[in-house]
Amino acid sequence: MTHAFLSLHFDALVIDGHCDSIGDQLEQGRYLGERSDQGHIDLPRLREGGVNAQFFACYVPTQFQRHGAAVHAMERLDQLWMLADRLPDQFVIARQISDIQQAKASGKIAAIAGLEGAEALDASLAMLRHFHRLGVRNLGLAWNYRNAACDGVAESRTNGGLTEFGVEVVKECNRLGILIDVSHLSPAGVADVLAISEQPVIASHSNAWALCEHPRNLTDAQLEAIAARGGVVGITFVDRFLRQEEPATASLSDVIEHIEYMLKRIGPDHVAIGSDFDGCTTPADLKDATCYPLITQRLVERGHDAGVIRKVLGENYLRVMREVWG
Repeated sequence: MTHAFLSLHFDALVIDGHCDSIGDQLEQGRYLGERSDQGHIDLPRLREGGVNAQFFACYVPTQFQRHGAAVHAMERLDQLWMLADRLPDQFVIARQISDIQQAKASGKIAAIAGLEGAEALDASLAMLRHFHRLGVRNLGLAWNYRNAACDGVAESRTNGGLTEFGVEVVKECNRLGILIDVSHLSPAGVADVLAISEQPVIASHSNAWALCEHPRNLTDAQLEAIAARGGVVGITFVDRFLRQEEPATASLSDVIEHIEYMLKRIGPDHVAIGSDFDGCTTPADLKDATCYPLITQRLVERGHDAGVIRKVLGENYLRVMREVWG
């Protein structure tokens, strides 16, 4: 690692668009305030990897999606707040852009709290508003399957998109200032969101279908539509979304290939990173959050401009959040 690329990485604002790590703290007792050899993310390893802000998904496991979804999501959100309460000198839940900027300046890690799946809303806009009051600033509408708001990607055979409730959710997110995430959403649902939302959206952890034909990846037309509306796509480290082979044997080189493909296809203002750490099997050379500098190193070695690298590392997410959050 050269000094020049390390200086760029640790000076840049680095934002990861998706992880499932708070579930480990709730369900496995792995306290994220302490360094661990388990999992992918904890605060010490985020700092070591130069990550300044992390999207934390309050995912609802399938066994709770029909009964108890709101309670389970609230329990995961509570774990984030417990971490912030215990370590106020290290960790803050970001409700506005200045929280992220101040965290970067003071050496703290900012958390962006999100819901992964509208199951947690229990078909109630009031619940959406309550989650917003509790700091939720990102909503992934689906996790693969059908809920009251939409069809997930696993339901694509039906060609179903947003329900009438889902349309109201999108509109209320626009009004409240909640960023909408279309990863895991059915193709019809992605099209519906892009037609209805008055604000840019993200696909926090999805790769390019052109390079790996997995149902969770996005076609060129979807990538271009998200970018045309000012949105951002986060390249993910999920090995099965990176390479077509079974079993997947992905590496950092595949992550860089997807980044470079999207840079060419949709431009440097619309590409970011969404690891899906603690929710997937990753390439062996991206073993945990300490490996983020390797991405910067590889992009520098391949001749990418420092300004483009800064956008990919975090500035693109910040731009969209600034527009949505106000």
